[in-house]
Order: sequence, then C-alpha cells, then structure tokens
Amino acid sequence: MPKLSLAAMSKLMKESGAQRVSDSAKKKLREILESKAIEITNDAIKFAKYKGRSTVQAEDIEKALR
Repeated sequence: MPKLSLAAMSKLMKESGAQRVSDSAKKKLREILESKAIEITNDAIKFAKYKGRSTVQAEDIEKALR
C-alpha cells in the first residue's frame, strides 16, 4: 500500500511548474519516490549499524545519498 499521497505528488509537481498533472503521472512519481526512499533507507540502516547504532540519523541518510 502506498505511503505517499497523490495530493502530495500533485503539490510537488505544481510547485515545480506543472500547470496540470494527470493521475498516471502522480502515481508514477509516487512509485519512483517510494522505491528510492526504500533504497536510501536500507543504505542508511547499514551506515547506522556500522556505527553501532540502531537509530538512523540524518548523517546516515546523507551518506546513503552519496
């Protein structure tokens, strides 16, 4: 089940300059962002565990993006 709302996708796209956004575009963006978020989170968890922590911190997210 999706975690991000279609309304949030619409807002992001409109704030970026889109005048109108189709439902299929919102759904595709949501799919891609959720997938990428999972990848980043999995990498961040590895960094946290390497540091001996169970709490993921902002620095772990930043490292995961590199």
